[in-house]
Amino acid sequence: QVQLVESGGGLVQAGGSLRVSCAASGGTFILYAMGWFRQAPGKEREFVAAITRIGGTTYYADSLKGLVTISQDVAKNTVYLQIDTLTPAVTAGYYCAAGANRCSGYGCFVSNAYDYWGQGTQVTVSS
Repeated sequence: QVQLVESGGGLVQAGGSLRVSCAASGGTFILYAMGWFRQAPGKEREFVAAITRIGGTTYYADSLKGLVTISQDVAKNTVYLQIDTLTPAVTAGYYCAAGANRCSGYGCFVSNAYDYWGQGTQVTVSS
């Protein structure tokens, strides 16, 4: 059973940048891709970015391209999400997800492409 633990969230001021992390453990060899989703208050959970473990192919939500960067350290089973130019609109719970089945393109954007989820880390940006 794969476990995902996010870290790095918190209360930050607008204008800065932040990196959140997701550490995976337990059977990670089965994973094809890992991703980040976010959910703001009163809104549905939305896709942010994803990365394949082999090859490191990245996918980004169209609205967030250039604003966030996903990366990974495969040896550490850790995925990172760098959020640049923080604004209050970024405020949300950020959730790590991991999937064992192959996905590509927009197929990696949907939540049912992922089998495992973390508890989330809250990012709150003050103006």
